[in-house]
Amino acid sequence: MSGGATKPSARKRSTPREQIQHVFLEQDGHISADELYAAVRGKHPSVGRATVYRALQLMVDAGIARRVDFGEGRLRYEASHGHPRHFHLICTQCHRSSEFLSSDVETLLEEVSSARAFEAAQTIVQVHGVCQDCRTGTTTPALDGSSTKRVFARDALRVAIETERQGLRFYTRAARLTRDAKGRKVFESLAAEEKEHLGTLERRYAQLLQEDPALEQRPTFLFFKGAAGGLFAEGLDELRSGVDDEQALRIGIACERGSHRFFKRYGDRFEDSEGKRIFLEFADEERAHLELLQGELKGLQARLDKRRRR
Repeated sequence: MSGGATKPSARKRSTPREQIQHVFLEQDGHISADELYAAVRGKHPSVGRATVYRALQLMVDAGIARRVDFGEGRLRYEASHGHPRHFHLICTQCHRSSEFLSSDVETLLEEVSSARAFEAAQTIVQVHGVCQDCRTGTTTPALDGSSTKRVFARDALRVAIETERQGLRFYTRAARLTRDAKGRKVFESLAAEEKEHLGTLERRYAQLLQEDPALEQRPTFLFFKGAAGGLFAEGLDELRSGVDDEQALRIGIACERGSHRFFKRYGDRFEDSEGKRIFLEFADEERAHLELLQGELKGLQARLDKRRRR
């Protein structure tokens, strides 16, 4: 070999802080500092307790971790990435927490902050009380990582199915009301597409329940009662009040735009999972519908202008 040959560069070793962060992000649920220290020591025996505590604080400051207090005498931590803002029901007897996510609560908090010109850095909503198990003496099986993802997928499908049903009702009615032949054809096409997609979503839901028959009885995680499906319900009410062809298209555009934003917003927040894929698939579908309706509105306006000039 030539004397000028160089050795390949050594692989860069991770720092203790990076090691701690990696172990932290591998954990499911909420973990205390002591539990994290034990997990880190299992993989990196040389890392000290004080180093773990400092790293946790740095992760909180950087927005990587969230600090939560379940009233058990010690703080716990959860990962922020892939876990959008959510809320906790905390039992004061067993100190177990139950998570839920609600777009309605989020919207209210954002409205209040905006009205007060308040820039929120962190939101913690905790509801303290007594859980069903402590009240009745029953034992509800704890959710593991895979069960949590199935619950999320179940709830994501429920939201998508309800939105699809409302969309089908909206476009079916819009097609009956529309006098313009081309506009009616667009509405009929969208109604047929909504019906087809609804069938696909319902089959996915049935398959999910077949894989886990107990899934239907698990508590709801996603509470989106006033979300995307509500947009089409409001649009349907507007159609009932009597509108012309152009107004019907504008209402449809508003519904599709709001629905696309909703599913894209939450889909982008979640970690990779079946629920995330359902939301992003639906966001893409709503965007395609939005573009179709916008194109038809321009076409209708051009046809109306042409008739006026005649």
